Amino acid sequence: MADPVIERRASLDAATVGAVRDLVETITTTDQISPLNEAALIALHHDDVGHYVVEAGGKLLGYAQYDPATDTAQVCVHPGARDRGFGSALVAAVIEDHPTTSLWAFGNHRATQVISARIGYVKVRELLIMERPLTLDEARAPLPDGVSIRSFKPDDEGAVLAINGAAFSEHPEQGAMDHADFVERTEQPWYDAADLLVAVDREDTILGFHWTKRHSERLGEVYVIATAPDASGYGLGGALLTAGLAHLAATGCRRVILYVEADNAAVRLYRRHGFVVARSDVVYAPERLLP
Repeated sequence: MADPVIERRASLDAATVGAVRDLVETITTTDQISPLNEAALIALHHDDVGHYVVEAGGKLLGYAQYDPATDTAQVCVHPGARDRGFGSALVAAVIEDHPTTSLWAFGNHRATQVISARIGYVKVRELLIMERPLTLDEARAPLPDGVSIRSFKPDDEGAVLAINGAAFSEHPEQGAMDHADFVERTEQPWYDAADLLVAVDREDTILGFHWTKRHSERLGEVYVIATAPDASGYGLGGALLTAGLAHLAATGCRRVILYVEADNAAVRLYRRHGFVVARSDVVYAPERLLP
């Protein structure tokens, strides 16, 4: 096999996007965890992120993506090409261009742990993946007086984005969602307006929302859940959570997952409603840059 070649690309052509998606599918089948998150998969078509490609003998063996908005990178290597230095080479290329970048480790894969330790990176963030089964008789928490829940309508977008921005103002990814990001997600194959539930008062003012997502016929997700700052403290979060769980169960889902920061107070809410930690994703950052 020819020597590997690492290329920095401003954008990816359709063939390479397809090859990266095939690579991700292969890795996901092997590891049971996707090496790229949803945002990175969407950004395969973008030219505002950095793309790093490893090829050998005309075959794609590895890929890395750098996101300047969060100063983070995601790296993946074909299972058949591991332990040959491709992962380290990809990480080195990204860091050469972006010395302060942090690295995602989905499932906290040992390979990333080893590379991180070797280059002086330490764990700075942990994202929990929680799960629980669903049943057809999912109990719904009571709604506050005068509040009802309905499906999303196009005119709701501005209010949903405002509530999302306020609720996740300190979140490096979710808090930055704007109109373009919202539209891009609604154009994904999994999107269905019926899965985005909004809580409204008697004047139809939006107080919060629960965006659910169906990965398959049997697997659903608490994709995003948020309440307006002046609507907190009335039990609306629990009501939205249980309404979404009941909705997913009614569509046929029998298991539900969610992603939440390990230090988020919402972890207690999820545990009260039967969620348990299935695994965690970790971010590693340069120790030299920490306070």
